This record gives sequence, C-alpha cells and structure tokens, in this order.
Amino acid sequence: MSTVSTVNGGISFWYADRGTPLAREPLPGDTTADICIVGGGYTGLWTAYYLKKAVPFLNITVLEAKFCGYGASGRNGGWLYNGIAGRDRYAKLHGHEAAVRLQQAMNETVDEVVRVAAEENIDADIHRGGVLEVAHTPAQLARLKDFHSVEIAFGETDRVLRGARETCERVNVTGAVGSTWTPHGARLHPVKLVQGLAATVEALGVTIHESTPVTEIKPKHAHTPYGTVRAPYVLRCTEGFTANLKGQRRTWLPMNSSMIATEPLPRSVWDTIGWDGRETLGDMAHAYMYAQRTADDRIALGGRGVPYRFGSGTDNDGRTRPATVEALRDLLVRFFPATAGARIDHAWSGVLGVPRDWCATVTLDRSTGLGWAGGYVGSGVATTNLAARTLRDLIQQDSGQSGPTELTALPWVGHKVRRWEPEPFRWLGVHGMYAAYRAADRRELTSPRAGTDPVAKVADRLAGRH
Repeated sequence: MSTVSTVNGGISFWYADRGTPLAREPLPGDTTADICIVGGGYTGLWTAYYLKKAVPFLNITVLEAKFCGYGASGRNGGWLYNGIAGRDRYAKLHGHEAAVRLQQAMNETVDEVVRVAAEENIDADIHRGGVLEVAHTPAQLARLKDFHSVEIAFGETDRVLRGARETCERVNVTGAVGSTWTPHGARLHPVKLVQGLAATVEALGVTIHESTPVTEIKPKHAHTPYGTVRAPYVLRCTEGFTANLKGQRRTWLPMNSSMIATEPLPRSVWDTIGWDGRETLGDMAHAYMYAQRTADDRIALGGRGVPYRFGSGTDNDGRTRPATVEALRDLLVRFFPATAGARIDHAWSGVLGVPRDWCATVTLDRSTGLGWAGGYVGSGVATTNLAARTLRDLIQQDSGQSGPTELTALPWVGHKVRRWEPEPFRWLGVHGMYAAYRAADRRELTSPRAGTDPVAKVADRLAGRH
C-alpha cells in the first residue's frame, strides 16, 4: 500500500471533492442580535435552524472563526448514530429511567436528522445501514457481550448480537469473533451536511459571519477583533476549539483524532469484504477505530494518533504525523487484507471536546443568558442535533414562550463538571492514559483471557470514564 501520493491535511478528505469554501464576509463592526451563536459547526447551525423555525422573526447571528465546518463538523467519520457520552454516569446520578429517556431521545435524533435533511433537500450521502461493532479477541468479545446487554437494558430491544460467521457474512473483518448491530445509525458525508445546513439557515434569514474569531464571551457580549455582538443570549458552540476562548483553557480538553481515506476500491475487493449494507463500523478495542464505506466506495477509517497537544493546542489544517498514517494503514490492512495494495488518498486530523468526566452537556444560565452545548467525546454528529433542540427549548422557556419540555428535563441539562488539571499534568495524564490503552490492546491480542486487561481498567478509573 502506497502513502507517497497521500494528501496530508488540507482540512479533511471530505473537502477534496468539493474544495475549501470561500469564507463569508466577516463581522463589519459592532452590532446587536436577539441571539448570538459562537461557532459555525453542527451545534451552532442546528441551533440556529431550530430557533429560526420556531420563531421566524428572531434576529440570529452566527460567528465562525474560519468557515462553517472547519472544525470537527467537517472532519469527523460520518457516523450519525445514537451514542451519547456520559449516559452511564447520568444513570448513576439521576437514576436508570432518566438515562433511558436520554437514550430514547438519541435514538429518535437519528431519525430527526434524516428527516430534516430530506425535508430541506440536503444531499449528505445518508445511508441507513446501522452500526456494527466487532470484537477480535476473547477480552473484546466479553466486553462486547456486556455492552450488548447494557444497551438492551437501556431500551435498545432491536439490537442484535452476532457470532463470528454471521458477522463475516455482513462485513468480512479478518479475525472477528462476534459483533453487535443496532439499526439506530447511518453513514453520511460530514461536509455535505454542514454546508447544506449553513445554506439552509441563511435562506431562513440567519446571518453568518465567517473569518470572525470570538476572543471572549461575556454576558450579553461576544467580542471579536472586528467588533462586538450584543445579544440577550450568547451561545457557545465551539466544541474542541473551546480552549481558544479566554478563560476556557481547561473547560474541555481538545482530543485529537486522525483519519485516512483509501482510493475508490474495485469490485473485486468489495466482493471479498462484503459490506453491502454500508454499516458504520467500529470495534471494542480500548483505543478504538471507526470506519465507513463511502458513497464512492472508499474506506474512511479513523482512530487516535497523537491524542493531545500540550496546552490544549489545536491544529490548523489537519496535517497528520506520518507514523499515525502508517498505523492507521496497518489497522486497515489487518481488518481487510484485500486492501493491502490500495492507495491511501488522504490523511487528516481534528479535535473533539472532552469534559473531565467524559459527559456531554447542554446548559442555559438563566441569570446571564449564556448557554453552551458540547463535550460530545466523538459522538457529535447526532448529539449536536439533540443539543440544538434542547437549547431552543431552554431559550423559549426562559423567554416565557413555552414551559418545560421533555428535552429540558433530560439528565444532561445543566450538568456541571470540574475543570481539567493544569499543565503539565493534563498532557502527562492524557498521553499516559492512551499509552496504557494501546498496551492493553496489544496484550489482549495475544492473550486467551476473556477479561479486560487490568491496566485498561486502571486507566478508565484515572481518566474519569468509569
């Protein structure tokens, strides 16, 4: 497999066939709005969409530092699925039934995104093949069975557990010993979705200013180098780039994730692999992978490379270390040996937001008018939509236009968590955690034991994931 001609960076592969967009006009100076949204990714655009649909006369301004979809919304793996970060913790804090309601809301969110995309004529290459997660080792199989049982307990009665033969009949993943599949998932093209959303909200009358970095958010104020937007509600929708805002360096950790995309694969390779259902594909490793079969018959596959940059740094163009590209290529070939001769056309990286307790949250501070949503820990393609509808309901409740709703009563609303440790402890902790996970995965690959490697369990506890 050759990586000599691989395009490295350039934001992401998803822009390769569409080109980097020309930025909209920056903020021309001081102005006012009813609602100011900071961040032009999925969270910000979905929030603008639902607010404008609910109250068409609202004056809504979106401020974006680069261009809509520059961050995780334009770089992710294209998994529209029902996972949400922190559900198990919310069950402990608020009870099992509250977490079941949260999970049901996520199941319905997959349907909602598909519905809106069709209604608004957004062609995002959406294919509803569900989500297939595979196990390779006895330890992974034990975790997979436990995971399957837990998901059933949270209401996913339509989830299916498959053995080795059934798994390979769906997707011929070399060495797979079992899998679990849920219908609550779809593959999509991330950039087609985010650009379609941006065009849709503009057509509704929302103002979007790009090339306008917000340097500081205060009650009723969003400050930029070009002027200040004053609004009763200012919503922070910046996910992995939150650390760039004044006073937010330790709020959410910008975790790095990397991806590769192959050339379009010939029919002979697909005859070997299968994957005709075009399920999104993941595994049960501690340093897990995620993949999709794209609309033009490539494999786009991702995982952790360098997980974190010192000082909560974020990249500019998505460039990825050659060692990470090689590691992802090796993982691809281990899963699918038939791809051994395929060219890697693109490699890129991006950041996702990770709270200290790994729980996604949505909040509106009614005393200040400041709101925020995020900390999706990689599950944001669908979760952003639920967050946006929840922010809409919270604002309508606060402004007296409606009362509490089912969404405002979900357990992730108003959740508070402590900040990340200062440097260098933050950098040491994250890199140590992923070193432990990779070591645990290596041992599990050669071990006949069905139990999770003890080092991974310790890493989970130290990280705050369990």
